[in-house]
Amino acid sequence: MPDDSAAAAQASTTLPLNGLRVLDLTLARAGPTCVRHLADWGADIIRIEPPVSNDAMGGSRDGFDFTNLHRNKRCIALDLKSPAGHAAFLRLAATADIVVENMRMEVKHRLKIDYATLSAINPRLVYASISGFGQTGPYSKRGGVDQIAQGMGGLMTITGEPGRGPMRVGIPINDLTAGNLLALAIMMALFEREKTGKGRYVHTSLLEAEVFMLDFQATRWLQKGEVAGQAGNDHPVNTPMGVFPSSDKPINIAASSPKLWDVFCRAAGREEWLEKPEWKTSEGRTRDRAALNAAIGEVTSQHSSEYWIAKLESAGIPCGPINNIQEVFEDPQVEHLDMVWQIPHAKLGTAGVVRTPINIEGHKPGIRRGVPGLGEHADEILAEAGLTSDEIAALRAAKVLGA
Repeated sequence: MPDDSAAAAQASTTLPLNGLRVLDLTLARAGPTCVRHLADWGADIIRIEPPVSNDAMGGSRDGFDFTNLHRNKRCIALDLKSPAGHAAFLRLAATADIVVENMRMEVKHRLKIDYATLSAINPRLVYASISGFGQTGPYSKRGGVDQIAQGMGGLMTITGEPGRGPMRVGIPINDLTAGNLLALAIMMALFEREKTGKGRYVHTSLLEAEVFMLDFQATRWLQKGEVAGQAGNDHPVNTPMGVFPSSDKPINIAASSPKLWDVFCRAAGREEWLEKPEWKTSEGRTRDRAALNAAIGEVTSQHSSEYWIAKLESAGIPCGPINNIQEVFEDPQVEHLDMVWQIPHAKLGTAGVVRTPINIEGHKPGIRRGVPGLGEHADEILAEAGLTSDEIAALRAAKVLGA
């Protein structure tokens, strides 16, 4: 689809967030993850970058990461450190519904683009922030990245095999979770604004997202004093639930409830396991997990993964293959779910990105714009904010605008 402003605006008119204007000041991944939700569902995203951008993730502006994070946006390259650039930004903020940023806490105050400054000129503004560790407190001035939060938030001590030492998970889970949570907070603030007419300051952090995502592992300690450790591919408290061998490749099997355990033993042809005293209760099966898993593995390794998945599925036992990334996108259910969007790209022609996982019946989001070039839409964005052609030309002459 061509990156045509009129066509893009028309394509967004039926989407739920059409009519919302967002100033995107985000960097790296957590903030862009939040803004991507708003962009995909019809909001007008104005990405504001320095005249010389230093946020080209994935190796370059054309890299896989940047293209996946920054579709469906317009871009202006504006020097916020200059008085003229700051004044132009305030003109934009006066017309915006939402500002999203994930700078270090003191940076937004130094640039005078913080919530107190902007809400004074636009009381309806919803201002949204992600930080490493929170907007206040002893760590509030620290910069944070995903893996640091994984370590501080306990995740690395419950990930991986017992005795192997701390292990990070394979995706930036705190960046992604914080971005998702901030998008939810923005929606709450917008809903409240419908009643009050006033915006809000909403924020979260990588550390808060990580502690939240500990979920039942956290409440094990809060309620019982249990400090969870690494359990590898086994579920921390339920057995059998984990990875088991087949004759060709490992599979996941989840048969830990009393009913599923009964069905599994019969499907595996091992009814005698039901009479084994150590395995009659869930607690007993977990205590004797090593022996139980070994016994199951001896049985499952006798047939292929397809054999077991078909057999167990027909018996109502949750199970599934362990796919690499290529196999994920070749999976018939993933293909049916249409999880890939192709975006237009000036240099690449087209580029595949992952579509939004949110489904709203009656709406079909998609790619309205490709990834914007640095400062590509500056003139139209500033004109919409009320700047004259002479004022825009003056900004260019002063090198306040890039590209």
